Amino acid sequence: MLIHLAWPLFSMLVVTTATAAATEHHASHLPLYRQAGDVGEIYSRLLDHRPVIQGEIRYFVKEFEEKRGLRELRVLENLKNTVFETNEHVLPKCEQAMHDNLNETFKRLQAANNMIQRLQEKESEVRKLQADKVMAREEKCIAHWEEFLKEQQNKRAEVDEEHRKAMERLKEQYSEMEKELAKHVSF
Repeated sequence: MLIHLAWPLFSMLVVTTATAAATEHHASHLPLYRQAGDVGEIYSRLLDHRPVIQGEIRYFVKEFEEKRGLRELRVLENLKNTVFETNEHVLPKCEQAMHDNLNETFKRLQAANNMIQRLQEKESEVRKLQADKVMAREEKCIAHWEEFLKEQQNKRAEVDEEHRKAMERLKEQYSEMEKELAKHVSF
């Protein structure tokens, strides 16, 4: 990219230099095309590195691909060996261990499940007994409360009766006192 941008400037410099050189060196009398060829050769030697760079790039890519290819082959061979060993040796051992452990684990889970069911049944029975006791206590409390209310009503009735009798006695007493007072006032 830099070469493409620099080429017009360089060509102007070359033409200017070539023109100046041609006017100064009339003694050499070299033709202009020959001087331009010399300038092109100078340009290619100093600034045009494409052939050298392309050669280096080809060499680097070739070396890289060869080394990479061998490395990838080794990696693939190692993977193939690992997969083969896993399929032949490790996988059957894992399957056997898994079956053994799963059977034992399944038995343990069944035993734990049975224990939990028994605990739940006992807890349910205990809850039922507690609920029955609570109901019995509530019924007993309700019966006591109703008995208490009846006693209170009876006592209230007794107190009301006593109060009524006391009021009658007081009325009689006050009426007698009024009669006596009326006797005394008439004198």
